[in-house]
Amino acid sequence: MLKKVKRRYLALALDYDGALDSKEFMATVWNAFLKLYGEYGASRTGLTLIDYDAEKRFAIIRTVHTAVEMARTALASISKIGNKPAAVHVLVVSGTLKALYKKIQG
Repeated sequence: MLKKVKRRYLALALDYDGALDSKEFMATVWNAFLKLYGEYGASRTGLTLIDYDAEKRFAIIRTVHTAVEMARTALASISKIGNKPAAVHVLVVSGTLKALYKKIQG
């Protein structure tokens, strides 16, 4: 029997000047993972973009529960997107999207 994959959702605040689309954002996130953990480490994170709002500078990514600390580290290592200075802050980590949105609003 297969084990159920436990996932965690991370709400992120993006600190960046200028326009940024979701593809550019995820490319930057993947590059941060690859730089720190290599292809093998990055491939084990199950990283997925769930929600992205360029105007609110907000994103939600999903990862496996064993990779939450790796994700926090990789996201903290982001200092540039393109040639512009940038930072990504983890606001909330949750096991479900419903709880994540509750924590953000409440």
